[in-house]
Amino acid sequence: MTREEEVGMLEKESVISRETEHERFKTEFLNDYFESLNVSMNEPEWNVLILQAMSFKEFNDCKALLDMLEDEDYIIKYIYHLDIKFSEMIDWFMKVKLEIFTRPLPTSASENRKVCLLDLYMSVKREGGHRMVTENNLWAKIAKEIGFDYSEGEYMRLINYLQYLITCHENKLPLPPLSLSL
Repeated sequence: MTREEEVGMLEKESVISRETEHERFKTEFLNDYFESLNVSMNEPEWNVLILQAMSFKEFNDCKALLDMLEDEDYIIKYIYHLDIKFSEMIDWFMKVKLEIFTRPLPTSASENRKVCLLDLYMSVKREGGHRMVTENNLWAKIAKEIGFDYSEGEYMRLINYLQYLITCHENKLPLPPLSLSL
């Protein structure tokens, strides 16, 4: 091993060691500290304030909201606010990134029943994502999970096409042609 490779290995080990120490500090001290705080019910709920203040001006703002959706407990606790922000994010993405102004939000299915885009997103995510749901022909199951008839599965696939577009944009993939009509 050359001296340069040796120095590189030592530097890499140092970085890994610091990351491990940081994680240990977070779990042993910070998490316990914040959980032990006696927060008065009269104080503002910071998570709600953060969600209410959130706006979408660039794709990283969308990514921040999508990152919040990784924690199931957080979703359950703040579902109302997350649902509103998720719809705002989809609306922003369609208008600003895709320049689509003709598709109505909120999206409605049969009998003008509103489709909760957050519920749709989470159901698809739990099943492995757009591709897995499509390959395994699970759209009818997704429709049923979020309170619609099995027959509306294809419609859910079309609505979820928006999530596919977000994934393409996030991963810097070329966007497919928009030939689907809702």
